[in-house]
Amino acid sequence: MSPDFAITLVYIGYALAVLLTFGAILTWVERKQAAIMSDRIGANRAYLRIPFTQVKLVWLGLFHGMADGLKLLLKEDFKPVTYDKLGYALGPWLAFTPVVLVFAVIPFGGTLDPGALFPSLADWFDGRTYPMQIAPLDAGLLVVFAFGGIAIIGAMLAGWSSSNKFSMLGALRAGSQLISYELVMGLTVLGLILIYGTVDLDAMVRHQSGTVLGFLPAWGIVYQPLAAILFLTAGIAENKRIPFDLPEAESELISGYFTEYSAMKQGMFMLSEFIEIAIIAALFTTLFLGGYNLPWLTDAGFVFPGGATFELGHGAVVAIQVVTFLAKVFLLCSFQILIRWTLPRFRWDQLLGFAWKFLLPLSIANLVVTAVAVWALT
Repeated sequence: MSPDFAITLVYIGYALAVLLTFGAILTWVERKQAAIMSDRIGANRAYLRIPFTQVKLVWLGLFHGMADGLKLLLKEDFKPVTYDKLGYALGPWLAFTPVVLVFAVIPFGGTLDPGALFPSLADWFDGRTYPMQIAPLDAGLLVVFAFGGIAIIGAMLAGWSSSNKFSMLGALRAGSQLISYELVMGLTVLGLILIYGTVDLDAMVRHQSGTVLGFLPAWGIVYQPLAAILFLTAGIAENKRIPFDLPEAESELISGYFTEYSAMKQGMFMLSEFIEIAIIAALFTTLFLGGYNLPWLTDAGFVFPGGATFELGHGAVVAIQVVTFLAKVFLLCSFQILIRWTLPRFRWDQLLGFAWKFLLPLSIANLVVTAVAVWALT
């Protein structure tokens, strides 16, 4: 096995562990955060009993996610008569897989030097260093939007193939909604592309190191505050969550485009929704919050204003960068869940009007002002 292949396998394992953990933990966070906001106790019934004792481990309801997973795994996989059996089977995979693949181009840390971390393997790695990114592509941002388009196909295919009027209506809503808000997302990031001159996500993060005016972090949100708000709004709409959950809309369409799915096929749709919360948070962190950067943190340690330094080893720097990235992502996930339990659902005409009549003109105006500013300053 080559060193490059070994590092890639480690990165893939790390990415899958992080995404699946976020998907599981966020089901608990949603329940408990909703309970706290509503002045309730929340999920606390599922437990594990210590064998041969009466001691029950409740752990603030953490076992509810495990109970949900077991329920979905053990339920009967009901298969209705469909228009297209192949489309019905592919729907959950086309909704789930692209969401996971997006993480491949997101940098979750700086540069890794395995030889410095593990001196016994220094000869094997022969001084090689690796960006902490599964696929360090020059066109990483374009890959994000390409995979996002595939996820739309999964939702539409699931609704169309289910032979159910509620599912079909949910699929039509999903298609028109995702296309509308993906256009807004694309226009908001064009301002960052003009500023940084690249679509390489790792290069964008490196541009956000350092400070502005000596004290502000040089993050994308400082340069593009309006774009940050528009991007996060469109991202929540892409994930089809309240106030943008018209494709599902339980009170109107039962479960929308996946009404006819059960067992783990339904679980894949639900898990992909929670993983997408983490993906949106990771993208926002990468584009607008400096990614894995902390103010004044360099590869050698902290360099504070005035010349004071605090040296750190390579392992400590890598650990701080990874933890910083995960902490930013988790806080943004909690913020998205807060919005989900704060705002009411739009009507369908309001949802599309909000995209085309409000967000789209704002994103175009932001792009024009950014282009003029970049031209004037160069």
